[in-house]
Amino acid sequence: MPLRPQMEYPKGQVVSWAFESKVLQGNPLQDPTSRVHPVYLPFGYGENLRRYPVMWSLAAYTNAGPGQVSWRNHGETLPQRLDRLIAQREMPPVIVVFPDCYTSLGGNQYVDTPAMGLYATHLMEELIPAVDQTFKTIPAAEGRALFGKSSGGFGALHLAMTYPKEFAGVASHAGDCGFDRVYVRDFPTTCDVLSRFKGDLEAFVRAFWRNKRPGHSDFHALMTLCLGASYSPDGSQPMGIGLPFDLRTCELDSKCWARWQAFDPVRRIGTDGEGLKGLRALWIDVGQRDQYHMHYGSRSLHDALEANGVPHVYEEFDGTHSGIDWRMDLSLPHLAKHLDCGGAVT
Repeated sequence: MPLRPQMEYPKGQVVSWAFESKVLQGNPLQDPTSRVHPVYLPFGYGENLRRYPVMWSLAAYTNAGPGQVSWRNHGETLPQRLDRLIAQREMPPVIVVFPDCYTSLGGNQYVDTPAMGLYATHLMEELIPAVDQTFKTIPAAEGRALFGKSSGGFGALHLAMTYPKEFAGVASHAGDCGFDRVYVRDFPTTCDVLSRFKGDLEAFVRAFWRNKRPGHSDFHALMTLCLGASYSPDGSQPMGIGLPFDLRTCELDSKCWARWQAFDPVRRIGTDGEGLKGLRALWIDVGQRDQYHMHYGSRSLHDALEANGVPHVYEEFDGTHSGIDWRMDLSLPHLAKHLDCGGAVT
């Protein structure tokens, strides 16, 4: 018996699907418009006329679609996890798309913003229709779901509320919410990092990508710029990024901060929660020791969902923000079982 367990399940395939975006052309960060998006096709795909539901996997900050399917030294890749869950009949066969929405600000919140690009529109009006045309999908909301962790979990909630009736299921693992308890603690760190560059945002970003050993604080500063570009774009500011604090005193700018809070899923439930009521499945979970304090915001989100009569599953588990892919053993079957799951090609 080998020391390291081997995969013995029927294997699906991951294809590299290239797409040229028109929506992202001219994006201010000059990020690529032509990208390769991995697509998982389950074992047996193409052997009959069956169509499959599609699950869209939104990567966390610092990651992107290609990174979600790469080799891992410990545990399973997401495609391997899908192979196992399908083979063990924990979930029906599905197609899973891993979109590459990476940016030069280190990640994505999956929103439309003039400071980074129209990534929500890119997903909804370009990638989803193109996937439905290219692969044997069920091209309807009833056969479509979103899932992700951290920024990906936020993105799943954001898209479901912004585009109601386009998805049947959403899973958010430790998704960004409760912004006042999650983001504010990084503002002083960001001020400290940017002070080394005399407040020059572009100089910092250029130096970050040329630094062979960027530190923990550098990553958090870059993330804060990504958040500012997403939530409070401002064409009058450097790089078009409005920051909700003063770089010298770190005092909050209440007007800019209010723009950030308008994206907080906890606050949006009151105005946009109706879009979630139409979901067949909504899964929210978080670790009880999340180092980014997501558990506090997640509890508030759970309370807001209950107060507004939005059906959902909410779970807290013994864990942190890291190493939580195992939670997909629970969420992905839950979502898949609530989707339309196959039929003949028409």
